[in-house]
Amino acid sequence: MGKGPCLFTDIGKKARDLLTKDYSYDQKFTVSTNSNVGVVLTSAVIKKGGLSTGDVTAAYKYHNTNIDVKVDTESKILTTLTFSDVLPSTKFIASLRLPDYTSGKVEVQYFRDIAAATVATTLNNQSPVVDLSLTLGTPSFSAGGEAAFDSTASSFTKYNAGISVKMPDSTTDIVLAEKADMLKLSFVHDLGEEKKSAIVAEFTRRFSTNENTITVGGCHALESFTTVKGRLNNHGQLGALLQHEVKPNSILTISGEFDTLALDKKPRFGLALALKS
Repeated sequence: MGKGPCLFTDIGKKARDLLTKDYSYDQKFTVSTNSNVGVVLTSAVIKKGGLSTGDVTAAYKYHNTNIDVKVDTESKILTTLTFSDVLPSTKFIASLRLPDYTSGKVEVQYFRDIAAATVATTLNNQSPVVDLSLTLGTPSFSAGGEAAFDSTASSFTKYNAGISVKMPDSTTDIVLAEKADMLKLSFVHDLGEEKKSAIVAEFTRRFSTNENTITVGGCHALESFTTVKGRLNNHGQLGALLQHEVKPNSILTISGEFDTLALDKKPRFGLALALKS
């Protein structure tokens, strides 16, 4: 744990990662290499149905500055600059996606022992949007909210609130999101002293449609190089994932999902291979 509360975007992240991270139903191949000058080059190819896309990313770190440039097959260029500790306890993030010059965004993150805050704004002169978030508390308890304001429409495009309680072997999160239309409660419990296994339960209530979704899942490290994950919700969606480290820092991931209430539907499967040299 850090010295202060987490950012608002991290409330519910542990449960979210257990239930969604690395699940994919496409085919993805990634290769990463390190150059002699410290630049990390990553090439990725993704096949979704009959469509294939790709991108190349170059990442370079110099002291407290990170530079990331990503070019995809649609000739779009995303550049992200991250500056840490330019001012005490502060991180600056600037991004721009070309050729859309209005897509730029600047964000400032501020961390203190009892608070964590972010301020971000788009660089669109016609309709700038300002995002604000603030959490107060300690590493074991955080409470806060976030909002986005569209200055052109003079209205809030989002406002959310949340609470996170962290214990040595469990995490409980409550988030009221989507302009108070959705309530999400999640609980994660780590099993064993080495925390090789974890179970997660999530309840989501959407007030506008009176729809409830209950999802349970878990993960278990079979050995140092293999991890399995699974999840099931009350709508019958069953997902499973197998992740194996074929060599140091190179990961093979196989995932699948099918509807247990409609076995005639075609299951979805995904394969991802990430190689790092």
